[in-house]
Amino acid sequence: MKRLALLAVLIAAFSCKEKAKENATEEVAKEEKQVVEEPTWTVLFDGSSFDGWHVYNGGEIGEPWKLEDGAMVYYPPKERKKGEVYDIVTDKDYTNFVLSLEWKISEGGNSGIFYGVFEDGKFGAPYATGPEIQVLDDERHPDAKNGTTHQAGALYDMIAPSEKAVKPAGEWNQVELTINHETNQGQVVLNGKKVVEFPVHGPKWDEMVSNSKFNGWEGFGAYQTGKIGLQDHGNIVSFRNIKIKEL
Repeated sequence: MKRLALLAVLIAAFSCKEKAKENATEEVAKEEKQVVEEPTWTVLFDGSSFDGWHVYNGGEIGEPWKLEDGAMVYYPPKERKKGEVYDIVTDKDYTNFVLSLEWKISEGGNSGIFYGVFEDGKFGAPYATGPEIQVLDDERHPDAKNGTTHQAGALYDMIAPSEKAVKPAGEWNQVELTINHETNQGQVVLNGKKVVEFPVHGPKWDEMVSNSKFNGWEGFGAYQTGKIGLQDHGNIVSFRNIKIKEL
């Protein structure tokens, strides 16, 4: 009997030890699940090809876009058919992200950076659906005289830059655009200075749209998931070092 009792004690002790190990393993597993990986940057343009991009509602990118010194450069054609546009967009759609790139505008030039672009034949260009971060020669382009919401770094026709951070035409400007629908926050950092903050959906966003030129536009700003776009506005413009970090 004593041997049986001792055996029972040993079995119970072993079972408790194994249970403790199982509990410890489960706790480690829970902790590992709770560790959130930091988002990392993905290169969207490495300076060597247009891989990952295409013409809006079109095919592969060619003339009048060119690759020069690690940048994609748009040269407006001398002749253009009615309705022909050369805006380009990413192949992939994005929802919550930080977009980083550099842009350089020609003297008197105008262009833009879009997000939330919905690609469809009924929309003729990215600006029909995608809100725009303005790219502009503030000193020479007449649009800069149409109010501060039309100047470089602005959320076009909605939120003006809080300060003048743009560099002159012919110089590179670095911009970071953050769009986060989880926190309902958007912001623009131009040359290291946060110049614009805005909601990205909801009543306040709707109010911003209703007070802008986009009031009543079908689909404008309506797509939380969409493409990144770069604008053909008829002027020479360059973009480089384009990368994105999904949140």
